[in-house]
Amino acid sequence: MTSGNPTPEIIRRYFEYASRPDTEAYLGLFAEDAVVEDEGQTYHGVAEIRRWRAAVPLVSYEITDVAPTPAGTVVTATITGDFPGSPFAGLRFRFEEYDDTAIRRLRIAP
Repeated sequence: MTSGNPTPEIIRRYFEYASRPDTEAYLGLFAEDAVVEDEGQTYHGVAEIRRWRAAVPLVSYEITDVAPTPAGTVVTATITGDFPGSPFAGLRFRFEEYDDTAIRRLRIAP
C-alpha cells in the first residue's frame, strides 16, 4: 500500500472478505438497507447486493491508496481475477456511508 493513511477496520474487512468465497461473511458487512453502485448499476439492500455478488468472479485486491475525504474514504486498488482486462489498476472504492459495524453506501468506479 502506498498511502500512510490508516484503513478503517470495516473497510479492511471488506477487502479481506471480498477475496473469499464466504458470501455470508461478506454480506454481513452491509447494513440491511445498504446501496452499492458498480458498473453503472445500483443495488439496494442486502438481497440485491447478494445477486450482484453472485454474478461477479472472485478477485484479489492490491490496495494502492487510502484517502479520507469529506464524504468518507476512497480506496484505490488493482484487482486481479478471471475477467477480461485483468489485472485492472486504479479502481476506486468510495465508501461514503459507514461506521464500525456496517457499510451503508459504496460506489465502485475507475
